[in-house]
Amino acid sequence: MARRKSWIEKLHDAKDLPKVIQISEQSNCSWGRGSCVVPAPLEVDQLMRQVKRGRVVTSKELRETLATSHGTDVACPIVTGIFCWIAAHAAVEAEELGTRRTTPWWRSLKAGGELNPKYPGGLERHRALLESEGHTIIVKGQRLFVSEYERRLARLQPETHATRTPGSNGSVPSRSQT
Repeated sequence: MARRKSWIEKLHDAKDLPKVIQISEQSNCSWGRGSCVVPAPLEVDQLMRQVKRGRVVTSKELRETLATSHGTDVACPIVTGIFCWIAAHAAVEAEELGTRRTTPWWRSLKAGGELNPKYPGGLERHRALLESEGHTIIVKGQRLFVSEYERRLARLQPETHATRTPGSNGSVPSRSQT
């Protein structure tokens, strides 16, 4: 039986990403039209690392920054969410191995400022880490949200990336090269 990859290994496995795909007019895509970047895990991790103490970011801002970085219309929300989850678990794994400065994953929220129950330690740990930085958490049914999260949104700095679109080998020059 094959050995299971660690979270850190998953974070560093780019799987030929990032790449840019075109969303067809015929697709029933609710999150956008035009070009879509499928980011690499480390890109998502690097954006999460930009969020300083007392600030937060939502999946929406992460996706907008990724799209800007790659010159696309949107970034894939499914893959971005999965890579946030991987980055969070990789950070905890790195801490357990003795790394001091890891990705502050708890500062990344779901849409609308919602805490992520799939992060390490579940909602309880996510809440405790946010409250330790001065955030107020409000409960709505079974879900938790950062109160007035909009006032504490971090401003992310997009990077310029060479992007790939489907083709013979998937490579095309970046928009800055054309």
